[in-house]
Amino acid sequence: MTDTEELALAPARGRSRTARRWRGLTGSLAAGLVALAVLVLGAGLLCAFLDVPGPGAAPMIAHPAAAVLALLAQRVADRKDGVLAGAAGLAVLMILAGALWTFWWA
Repeated sequence: MTDTEELALAPARGRSRTARRWRGLTGSLAAGLVALAVLVLGAGLLCAFLDVPGPGAAPMIAHPAAAVLALLAQRVADRKDGVLAGAAGLAVLMILAGALWTFWWA
């Protein structure tokens, strides 16, 4: 094994297992929000093409906006350590919860 491979396998900057799992969870949720935004945009465009009622303008704007905000917060969570990283991960959860609550459960 080369030195480069050993560095790639080493934990990032000595982060704890809990911190890595937290980042993994929030990263997965941010990626899921991106997938949801793509699906909502696709459904809206398909409905517009077929001239049938669709999701409307608000969800087609808000879902991509929420996805971008979640990705920005996740970037902070991935690049920082400590309380700031935890707060950024919590921001991802709050953005996701807000988008789901507003457009899917309310």
